[in-house]
Amino acid sequence: MRFDIAKSGSGIAYEIRNIVGVANKLIEHGVNVVWENIGDPIEKGEKIPEWMKEALKEILSKDISYAYSPTKGMEETREFLAERVNKRGKYQLNKEDIVFFNGLGDAIARAYSAIRIDARIIMPEPTYSTHLLAEIHHASFPPNTYRMNPYRNWHPDIAELERKVKSHNTIVGALVINPDNPTGFVYPEEPLRDIVRIAEDYDLFLVFDETYHNIVFNGQRTVPLSDIIGDVPAICMKGISKEFPWPGSRCGWIEVYNADKDETFGRYINAIVTQKMSEVCSTTFPQMAIPTIMTHPEYESYLESRIRQYEKLSNIAYNILKDVPYIVVNRTNGAFYMTIVFNEAVLNGKQKLKIKESSIRNYVENIVDARIENDKRFVYYLLAATGICVVPLTSFFTALPGFRFTLLEKDEAKFEKTVNTIARKIVEYVESSK
Repeated sequence: MRFDIAKSGSGIAYEIRNIVGVANKLIEHGVNVVWENIGDPIEKGEKIPEWMKEALKEILSKDISYAYSPTKGMEETREFLAERVNKRGKYQLNKEDIVFFNGLGDAIARAYSAIRIDARIIMPEPTYSTHLLAEIHHASFPPNTYRMNPYRNWHPDIAELERKVKSHNTIVGALVINPDNPTGFVYPEEPLRDIVRIAEDYDLFLVFDETYHNIVFNGQRTVPLSDIIGDVPAICMKGISKEFPWPGSRCGWIEVYNADKDETFGRYINAIVTQKMSEVCSTTFPQMAIPTIMTHPEYESYLESRIRQYEKLSNIAYNILKDVPYIVVNRTNGAFYMTIVFNEAVLNGKQKLKIKESSIRNYVENIVDARIENDKRFVYYLLAATGICVVPLTSFFTALPGFRFTLLEKDEAKFEKTVNTIARKIVEYVESSK
C-alpha cells in the first residue's frame, strides 16, 4: 500500500476467541480441550426445549418472517418491549425509543462510533471486550476506567468514578454492565442510583448493558435502569442471546431514555439511527419470536431452571476455590461467569506446569517465550497441561492477573472435576518456581 491504511488501535486482541487458535493447534496434537472461554450455552450442551422450537416453526410459516423489517425493528415487537417497561410504572417508553440491531455487538459498535472522536466513555475495569474494543476504535486511545474491586466482592469504586468524571471533561458517558461480565457481580440498587446521580450532576449520558439482567441468583436483587433513570439521558442494551438462549440469532436492541429532554443527546441518537438505515434493517425472524417466546406459558419456568443450574455451579466452583492459596475468589451471583484473581506478586515469568508430550510442550513454550502477561502465561500452560481453555483476566483491560471461566457445563461431575483440576494446577504452577 502507498501508506499505512489501518486505523490506530486495530491491533488490539480479542483474547476470548484468540485463544481458540492456540487450542485448535493443541487439538491437532491430541489434546482434549474443555472449552471454558466463550459464553455460548448451546455449545456447552444447552438443549432448546421442544415448545420453543415449535413456536419458531410457527413463525417461520409466516411469509412476513422472510421480509425486511422496518429500520428500527418490527413494530409489534417494539410495542411489546415498550409495554414491558411501562408496566413497571417507573418510566414510560415509546416503541420509537427502541432500535434493533444484529446482536449487541452491532449495537455497541454503532453506539460508540457515533460519538465524537474526542469524547470518551468511562467504563468498568475489568470490562467486557466488545465495549473496550469499540471505545478504543472510536477514539484510538485506551479508555478511562473505574475499578471493580475484587477485595470488596467486585463492588465498583463509585468515588473513583466521580473523581475521574469531575477531572476529565472529555468524559461524556459512563458504562455499567449489570450483571457484570466478566466478574459476575450483581449491582445492588444503591450504587446504581449513585451512578445515575453522578450522570445528572456532571451532565453525562449512561450506557447500561443489561444482557444478563434476568439471570440473577444466590438471593441477589437488582433493578433495571428504567426504574431509576429519572430525567438522565441513557441507552440500555438488551438481547436474547443469553436469556433464551439464542446466540446465533444475532438479535439485540437498545432502549433510549430521555432523548427528548436533551438536544445534544437527541442528535447523537439520530446519528445512530441514520447509520442503521445504511444496512436497511436487522434480521426479522428472531425479532418476531420475542413476544411469542417471552409470553409462552413454559418460558418463565424454563428460564428459572437454567438460573438454578448456574446458581448450583457458581456455588460448586466457589466452595472448591475459596480456600485455594494465592488467589482471590468471589461468588458469582449473576450472568454465568466466574473470575479468579491471583494475589499480588504471586505470578512471575518463570513458573511452569508439567507437560508430558514434548511436541505440545515445545509449542507452548515457544509462545510463552515472548513477552506476555503473567496470567496469559498461566492460561497457556493450563491449556497445554490439562486441556482446560479459560480467558486471561488482563484481556479485559485490567492490570489484575487472573482468568475467567464459564458456568455453562451441563455435566456437574465434569464441571466439578474441571474446577478441582484448576485448583490443583494453580498451586502447582505458583509453587513451581520456589
